[in-house]
Amino acid sequence: MLSAVGAAQTTTMPTPTQTIAEIVSTNPDFSTLLAAVKAAGLVETLSGTGPVTVFAPTNAAFAKIPKADLDALLNDKDKLKAVLLYHVVAGKVMAADVVKMTSGKTVNGAAVNIKADGSAVMSNDATVTQADVPATNGLIHIIDTVLMPPANAMASTAMPATAAAATMAEPTETITGIISTDPNLTTLLAAVKAADLEATLIGKGPFMLFAPTNAAFAKIPKADLDALLADPTKLKAVLLYHVVAGQVMAADVVKLTTADTVNGAAVDIQADGSTVAINNATITKADAPAINGVVHFIDTVLMPPAK
Repeated sequence: MLSAVGAAQTTTMPTPTQTIAEIVSTNPDFSTLLAAVKAAGLVETLSGTGPVTVFAPTNAAFAKIPKADLDALLNDKDKLKAVLLYHVVAGKVMAADVVKMTSGKTVNGAAVNIKADGSAVMSNDATVTQADVPATNGLIHIIDTVLMPPANAMASTAMPATAAAATMAEPTETITGIISTDPNLTTLLAAVKAADLEATLIGKGPFMLFAPTNAAFAKIPKADLDALLADPTKLKAVLLYHVVAGQVMAADVVKLTTADTVNGAAVDIQADGSTVAINNATITKADAPAINGVVHFIDTVLMPPAK
């Protein structure tokens, strides 16, 4: 039953201190969901600025799936990602708004059916058991059944570009400001400082930055990464290979096959459905707005061709 829809809860909602990813990580009822989020590579997505609304299945919800089927799902990254993103809706959709809806489009691309009957709210065949759990980057509604997308929506959805663009907030920071404040970009920040590029990424622009996360840099052997960070000239060439002149939004990126970088060399771009690859990197979060451009997060550091 939707026990948390009442006006009293809405008006007394505590100020959130954790992201959606952190709530999932610290709530013991979400241990299976946490394992699924990690297996699908979606931790950073649920740590992003959002806002997004997540229908979060509990351990008991996952336990309804036969073990063999659940094990197979957890071992199929693309299918798992499609299933999990079918639980995510762009924007902060409070329970008071959910009950007025008959359907909602998910980041997966497919819609979920919504039915309200008194204080009970169903999302497909799942019941919301607790609503309006606040997060710094959105909201969680806890559900008792895992939502399964229709067969034609089982393709992986690595870059929810449409959702990101639709909910884009008015930018308040430069590209350097975004790098400086996002905990997933601390290695990139160190690299930008070592290459003396902070002023460049504060400049008028506009620029598009493909921003490698900490996990992306962690793919580089430590000795090689240390050597790169200690070589400002080579480091600058690598970082500028992640920068394209102009504010190129995700909707435009997917139309390209190549893009010339500020480094002087081009990157290859390949779009497959909603998955977009830049060379051997995948965009994991798109359209983070900056005063002087836009940032797309990627899961692998781009290495320019040898000259």
